[in-house]
Amino acid sequence: MSKDIRIKRGLTLRLEGEAEKELVKAPRSKTYSIKPPDFHTVVPKMVVKEGAKLLAGDEIFYSKYTDQIRFTTPVSGVLKEIKRGDKRRILEVIIEADPENVYRDFGKMDAAKAEAKDVKERILESGCGAFIYQRPYDIVADPADTPKAIFISAATTAPLAADKGFIIKDKLEAFQEGINALKKLTPGTVHLCVDDSSAEYLKNIQGVELHHVKGPHPAGNVGVQIHKIDPINRGERVWTVGVEDVAIIGNVFLTGEFRAERTIAVTGSEASNRKYFQAIIGANVADFIGEVSDSVRIISGDVLTGTKLSNGQHICFHDNEVTMIPEGDNYRLFGWLPFTYNNIHSNSRTSLSWLFPKKKYTPTTNLNGEERALVVTGEMEEVLPMDVYPMQLIKACMAGDIEKMENLGIYEVAPEDFALVEYVNTSKLEVQEVIRLGLDLMITEVG
Repeated sequence: MSKDIRIKRGLTLRLEGEAEKELVKAPRSKTYSIKPPDFHTVVPKMVVKEGAKLLAGDEIFYSKYTDQIRFTTPVSGVLKEIKRGDKRRILEVIIEADPENVYRDFGKMDAAKAEAKDVKERILESGCGAFIYQRPYDIVADPADTPKAIFISAATTAPLAADKGFIIKDKLEAFQEGINALKKLTPGTVHLCVDDSSAEYLKNIQGVELHHVKGPHPAGNVGVQIHKIDPINRGERVWTVGVEDVAIIGNVFLTGEFRAERTIAVTGSEASNRKYFQAIIGANVADFIGEVSDSVRIISGDVLTGTKLSNGQHICFHDNEVTMIPEGDNYRLFGWLPFTYNNIHSNSRTSLSWLFPKKKYTPTTNLNGEERALVVTGEMEEVLPMDVYPMQLIKACMAGDIEKMENLGIYEVAPEDFALVEYVNTSKLEVQEVIRLGLDLMITEVG
């Protein structure tokens, strides 16, 4: 039996450029990549060198501080290049792909009947540990921990985000096997949160507690769902896994192979081919979007939390969408005057867009202002549906005040939970970065 979660605070951003519900097979990229910076706090230690021949599922590096967390290649081929930055930090591992994948065979295993330690070892050796994140801190989960619960969000509320129901509808057998495996990792409950789209396909999944989520963004954020269902206290751990990642884990048990399939939605007003593409993790973005002018911003992820890409770079590890919007290289004359530019969305009612709640807008990357002092307006609280004082927590993070950060709920939040706060706040602060630095300080000082 499902339980309803109704979120009232938040903001629904209606943007032009939604992807059509049509799934096509993406061209096979010549190169694929794994980017260690996609896994915050992970310091990679390479186990193979440039020129090494790899099978799909072979280990390429592990975490320096937790060597059980291994990262495996999504395709078979040759390790072409290890890109490094300052102090020889590894930024990207590029694999030149074979025409067809040849998989490492981990062996089939019935997750429901297997011992918990064998299930965990299979997840880790296949590289699927990279899909499991922990709260607090929003980092790759430590295998030594035992979470009190596991959360999976199949609700889509972010602007132009890929529809998770459409993504998972043809992978239900693998998804169920993934759930069977995840249940062995916790003595608590596996929570599955769905919206109207995904509930149609996931309503009969066994071994989970089903929650029907309704409301504006960020209702689909797993952090909001944890806050409403089973809040985190100091010393507790909750693990989270993406919907399609559960199916990848399930495939490892069903087939014995690490099939790193990723469904990518190409969205945005500047995208010419807005469809869903069946691809592989780490694919080259150029294979989806073709030639793009310099006046277009390419984003791996959604417009609120995504990462800027150049054409020819590779999609980030966890992302299910590529968004394309105009670059904000134009400047508005007398832009400070209210009601001057009514073709853009404004949450503070400085344009007439609030009179047309169903109209879709074309955003750009313009900040429409510069960084300024924080002012108490109540705008942040309107879009954060958690029992957290956002402005006070931001200030505590900026000051590095650990005691205040704890008292204000730092253990319950992740940067993505503050994406809308960053969008609406008139101070123009990079709020997600502030929260990330605050979490990093907690990891260092509290652990």
